[in-house]
Amino acid sequence: MKTILHITEHQKWQQARLSNIYHHESLNHEGFIHASQPEQVVKTANRFFINQKNLVILFIDVEKLQAEVRYEWGEVDELFPHIYGSVNIDAIYKVIDFCPNKNGYFDVPWEIYQLML
Repeated sequence: MKTILHITEHQKWQQARLSNIYHHESLNHEGFIHASQPEQVVKTANRFFINQKNLVILFIDVEKLQAEVRYEWGEVDELFPHIYGSVNIDAIYKVIDFCPNKNGYFDVPWEIYQLML
């Protein structure tokens, strides 16, 4: 199984569960939902989510995802997965809380570390 990850607010995940589909506002503004490969997610979090609380990470099975995924260059000269459409809930196979450490930065959660092995 190929997994990509998406960081979002706990409340947005709860809304997605009720509507049975996950839609992020970046889809309206940029045409896609930002995602990360397992080895990129902490760098992404520490760049864009420092000191933010009430976050979760969605584990998305690319094979079950109905929307197209394209790997495109990001601002930091790395290929990032971009999801061109909403995420069907059955493609999300795990959700974990993602809390910053006492300095406001993020560390690699065990569940993601396991994906990188």
